[in-house]
This record gives sequence, structure tokens and C-alpha cells, in this order.
Amino acid sequence: MLIGAHVSTSGGLLKVLERAEDTRSDAIQLFNQSPRMWRPTKYTAADFAEFRKALPGSRLSAVMIHMIYLVNPATDDAEMRRKSLDSLIHALRVGDGIGAIGVVVHPGALKADSRTNAKKRAIKLLKEALAESESCPILYENTAGSPQLLGLDFDETAELIEKTGGPKRLGLCIDSCHLHATGYDVRTPEGVAEIADEIEAKIGLDQLRAIHLNDSRDARGSNRDRHAAIGKGEIGRKGFRAFLSEPRFEGIPAVSETPGLGGKGPDRPEVVLLRRLRREGLQARQSGSGSGKPS
Repeated sequence: MLIGAHVSTSGGLLKVLERAEDTRSDAIQLFNQSPRMWRPTKYTAADFAEFRKALPGSRLSAVMIHMIYLVNPATDDAEMRRKSLDSLIHALRVGDGIGAIGVVVHPGALKADSRTNAKKRAIKLLKEALAESESCPILYENTAGSPQLLGLDFDETAELIEKTGGPKRLGLCIDSCHLHATGYDVRTPEGVAEIADEIEAKIGLDQLRAIHLNDSRDARGSNRDRHAAIGKGEIGRKGFRAFLSEPRFEGIPAVSETPGLGGKGPDRPEVVLLRRLRREGLQARQSGSGSGKPS
């Protein structure tokens, strides 16, 4: 598994590579612009060329982009739709420019409308965005279980992938905190195996392109999306030993989006801890002792 952190782009794209080294990340995630503002960052072709030239000399094997928080592909408001579409197109073009494995997208919120109408609007907007970019995929992220959000379960996510254009430029990103909040068991090898089985049956494991590694501040089934530092929440170290050692997650880029062990965001100690928990989980599986040491 390619383990890493969400890092800042402050100072330019090349700073991302420095932060990957600082955090010992083999995979990273970044925002292509400020996540709480509509104003796009004006990267140039030279910026992209410089980044791609430096990338092979770095430790990174995968880079992904997370869509900004303001976007709602399912909106029925004309201005919000225009801003959401422009922002997603920009993210996909940045993804094309830096060779990202995908742009992680939340399919959208219903507001007061029906799921059917909201899905139609989201699918139309996402198709338009894909048509205005070259090859960077959209990766649908699973939700924390709120009925107000699209992508409520793997059945609906499979429908969105199929109707938006199929597997070529559509994929899946799963979040450990969101799975836990929805009610899935991410704390035992058996529970994680059931999640992998369901993805395989409904979407296909080849469509699982990215993972978010987040502990949860709330109980299983809470439908609350509140991240905790790895090992400091309800999933705990025992849970991450089980989650990280699932054999079918091998090779998938997996990044932390937590407050970090230092409280300032995903950091090197947390990335190191995640690798250690994965090793312990793999050793426990090989020895037949479950998910390893207690929490």
C-alpha cells in the first residue's frame, strides 16, 4: 500500500514534493486551490512541466487531488452550478497537468429535491467536466451515511459511475471514517473483507483507486464525519491494523486527512505509525492471530 498524507501546495507545486519527503509519503493528496474559496490557482504549463520533471526523482508514486469543499454537482442553483462546474474542470485540468491519479469528488447534496433529480443534475455536470478535460479520472468518495448526500451506498455509487460514463474515467475512493460512520465494521479483518467483497460485487475492485485513512471521533453508525488522528478515535490502532492489512488493498494509494499526531494536520509521525500498523496487521494475519495487538 502506498501510504502518505494530504499536504499543502503553499509556495507552489514543487513544495509538494518537499512535503512528501518531510512526511515520508509514498502517495499524497492536495487541493488544487484554496478549499474554501472559488478563486482558482493560476498554474501555468511551465509549472506543470517543472513538477512532472521533478516527480520521478521524488519518493512519490501517486498524487491525487481533492475537490474543494464548496462544490455541489447536484445543485439546482444556476450560479452554484456554474461555479461548481468551472471548479471541477479546473481541478481535472490541474490533474492532467501534474499526472494525478484522479480528482476525489463528493457527488453532491440533495437539499430539498428528490434523489432522482439530484442524481440527474450531478451526472450531467460531471459529464460536462470530463468532456472539458483530457484524461484525469473522477473518483467518487463514499459518504458518512447522511441521506442528504449522493453516494449513500455502494449501489448508488455504482449507478453514478455507470451513468456518468463508466469505468474509463470514473473510479472509487473509500474513507475509513466514512465507512465507520455509515455502520461498516472496519475494525476486524472479517469486517474489512466484507467491505472488499461488496466493492468487488457492486463496483469492481479495479475501480478502487484511492483510500482515505481517517480515525473517527464518533461511534460506528453515527453518520458523523469527524476525523480523529490515527489511533486516537473509535477505530483505534487495532482497527487500522485490520483495515490496512486487507490483501485486496495492496498497491492502492492511501492518504491521511486527520489532525495529525501533532495537531497541525497529517504529519510524518502519523505516516510512520500507519506503516507500522500495517506491518503489524500483516504479521497478525500471517500468524492467524487476527488484527494484532490490542488498541
